[in-house]
Amino acid sequence: MKLRTLIIDDEPIALEKLRNYVLKTPFLELAGECQNGFDAIDLLAHTEVDLIVTDINMPDLNGLEFVRALPSPPAVVFTTAHSQYAVESYRVSALDYLLKPYDYADFHRAVSKALGSQPPVSQSPPTPVSSQSLFVKVDYRYVRVELADIRFIKGYGEYLQIYVAGQDVPLLTLSSFAAIKGRLTPDFLQVHRSYIVNMNHVMQIERNRLTMDAETQIPVSDSFKPALLAYLG
Repeated sequence: MKLRTLIIDDEPIALEKLRNYVLKTPFLELAGECQNGFDAIDLLAHTEVDLIVTDINMPDLNGLEFVRALPSPPAVVFTTAHSQYAVESYRVSALDYLLKPYDYADFHRAVSKALGSQPPVSQSPPTPVSSQSLFVKVDYRYVRVELADIRFIKGYGEYLQIYVAGQDVPLLTLSSFAAIKGRLTPDFLQVHRSYIVNMNHVMQIERNRLTMDAETQIPVSDSFKPALLAYLG
């Protein structure tokens, strides 16, 4: 089943980008597109929608006000160029928050969360899910790593250093944050342009630093702080 998706952005180029992303996503179907919240409200009066992807900073009626005005809003993903809206977006039960400029990997990760918000199509017992893991290419071999064992990931040029619990030396793989983000669970947060952290391994948070252990502290940059505060909230 495809998710009927409404996209909203007052900037034509941004709206075209959303349209292209929706059309290339197999489980999404474009149900409509609008350049402001008022037109979107009119469209929703006669169109059934499963997912809304909307910009926040729009004239007259911004994205947050638009969603609050809906009596029964569907799943929502917000986009914006202003990071200060992150915490407020989660207060209206948004699935996710995309900070512009975002790429298709970020978009796909965010809208994929809407799949879990849909009611089951049958009453059949769910299929058991195996432990969550990923294969990391190291040199000429692939190493299986349990997501729960990953402490943090550090960007290192064109490579990633993956620090795994119980291992003194990190795994070094040719990859990027954009490529790996969609394979991680919501407990993984990017807190700095060079770090993604598994919050389950954080011992302490003080000011702008996360303490992983007695010898390891990771900085939190201002641009990623709203997402961290939203997670803690």
